Amino acid sequence: MNKLISSTLFLLVASMLLLSSCNSKGKSFSVNGEIASAEGQVLYLEHRGLGGLEIVDSLKLKENGKFSFKEKAPENPEFYQLRLGEQIIVFAVDSIEKLQLNADASDLYNTYEIEPAILNQQIKKVMDMQRAAKNDISGLIAKHDNKEIEDIDLMEQVDSVLTVYKTFASNLILGNPSSAAAYYAVFQKIDDYLIFDPYEKKDYPMFAAVATSWNRFYPDAPRTKHLYEFTMNALRVRKQQQQQGDLLNNITVTESQLPDISLLNVKGQKASLSSLKGSIVLLDFTAYKTDFSLQHNETIKRVYEKYKSSGMTVYQISFDSDAHFWKNVSAELPWTTVYDPASVNSDLLRNYNVRELPTAYILNKEGDMVRRVEDFGKLDQYISELL
Repeated sequence: MNKLISSTLFLLVASMLLLSSCNSKGKSFSVNGEIASAEGQVLYLEHRGLGGLEIVDSLKLKENGKFSFKEKAPENPEFYQLRLGEQIIVFAVDSIEKLQLNADASDLYNTYEIEPAILNQQIKKVMDMQRAAKNDISGLIAKHDNKEIEDIDLMEQVDSVLTVYKTFASNLILGNPSSAAAYYAVFQKIDDYLIFDPYEKKDYPMFAAVATSWNRFYPDAPRTKHLYEFTMNALRVRKQQQQQGDLLNNITVTESQLPDISLLNVKGQKASLSSLKGSIVLLDFTAYKTDFSLQHNETIKRVYEKYKSSGMTVYQISFDSDAHFWKNVSAELPWTTVYDPASVNSDLLRNYNVRELPTAYILNKEGDMVRRVEDFGKLDQYISELL
């Protein structure tokens, strides 16, 4: 009897598996709906693949605006879009689905409604947040170009705008990292730049969370393999950057390792960092047209006046966008001041691991970098220890 039950159970399970296998063949998804005010226009269904856009199907809309597309279902979550002229609606397909979509061609993006709603409403919200961030940043750049805000203010305000998007997206990603919405959120861009920077320590966990989750649920998907390789490469680069940062932060750097700096001073003459060898040098990266500049320079001046007779000097680099303002301020300073016309886009900031202004390093008399100044209130102590 037990053998009979076991045999029957085996046949039942096998039949179910076979039935499931048969049903998996020829799976499809459909997108149906109505787009008002679009008579005579061509509606395209396009696949947003890793290799770019691919037209899947198209049709010419009639007076009633009704449409219907039916396509083979992807094996893993994928992204598609409906395009009408230059207007698009992005949506995801993550299982066998019948999607219903209605919109008005006069404003396709802002009028469309889609069912089932949860996943694609999340994607719509991601797009809303990305668009808002892009518009805000464009406005800030316009103000900067019109000289209404300075370089440092631009950097701070752009960072604030991006933080709003990142806060929303991080909650969405960590809430369900295996979802298509999480994948979509982590890869959003502004002007071809990823909002989440995989090479930044604070942003990397978002990529890692999605990559880990997709590798678990969709191990054979091309998107999973691409994301995994992308994330691992970012990790390798970030570790290299961290090692370089540790070198600058904690280790004495020899002259051959330290890139020299040679820029124009206020008199229009070349002034090099290496020319100050033999002195204790405060290498200061700053900007004068900022809220912190006056107090910052007063702090440096007190220490400079105290130790200049003992062999201490300052090599200060301005990254202001306003060269005239720099000249006016630097003319009153008693130390070497130079100007980098590349401003916040300067390679010096990357080469010296400068993440914010002001940032300063102390060089000994041999020209070796011996300390990164973390607390300018302790600058007197740091200099006195070397003299």
